[in-house]
Amino acid sequence: MDTSDQWIRERTGIRERRYVKPGEGTSELGAEASRRALEAAKLGPEDIDHIILATLSPDFTFPGSAVIVQDMLGARNVGALDVRNQCSGFLYGLGIADAFIRTGQYRHILLVGAEVHSTGLDLTTRGRDVAVLFGDGAGAVVLGPAEDGRGIRSVHTHSQGKYVKKLWLEAPSSRCHPRITEEMIREGRHLAEMEGRAVFKHAVVRFPQVIREALTANEVDLDDVDLLILHQANLRIVEAVASSLGVPLERFFNNIERVGNTTAASIPIALDEAVREDRVRAGDRLVMAAFGSGFTWASALVEW
Repeated sequence: MDTSDQWIRERTGIRERRYVKPGEGTSELGAEASRRALEAAKLGPEDIDHIILATLSPDFTFPGSAVIVQDMLGARNVGALDVRNQCSGFLYGLGIADAFIRTGQYRHILLVGAEVHSTGLDLTTRGRDVAVLFGDGAGAVVLGPAEDGRGIRSVHTHSQGKYVKKLWLEAPSSRCHPRITEEMIREGRHLAEMEGRAVFKHAVVRFPQVIREALTANEVDLDDVDLLILHQANLRIVEAVASSLGVPLERFFNNIERVGNTTAASIPIALDEAVREDRVRAGDRLVMAAFGSGFTWASALVEW
């Protein structure tokens, strides 16, 4: 495609991204991330009461990928739920898991974000604006009852469906019969489309709004937040949000330069790296936020 490393870095901050091996799917990545999360939690698959998997790239149109992960882990015949909220999917899933645990319905929930973008990218100049952004990956967390007032303080979710076509994948579509045609493929309607300027414009407004919403709901000042993890969509968006909030970029955890945009996997991958790099410690306040296709956006405040 007509591009260069310098062009990509200047506009996105991305210098690397990962692609799966041929034949690998979203479930393989999700299962591996789940095993690592279970190991960190010192639990086994038999301890999990429910599985939630956020993805926009399931292995198949149906069934969802959560049930495939359940089988790969050898977990009990527990419920397995797919969440389809794209870049905000992990935080939407976090809200669902939080409600399940608070009501006592489940004790331990495995929450996964997993994506395979590489098999759906147009690696030509026509698809350049999308292709340079996206990578494959997965991250996972194990959630359970919190003690001493720690844990998930609140989750906030929003949507604005009138902007569906600003960032979408049109085909295959149940509106059409057949759901995909040769004409659709020739026109590239089976490939992701994005109006980059529109997405950027809305993201830099919604991110600060939803972060402040989480802070206000918990009567917490921004100065009392130890680390912010935003969905890794574009480093320029994170920089703009940091400027809007008046927060040094150093207080944000960023890994987009190494992994690219992994949509629903973005926040859990960054969270895992932050924990393993000792950027998150017991007692820390952590704010996570996302914005993406839908449009949807969300935030969460967590006491570590």
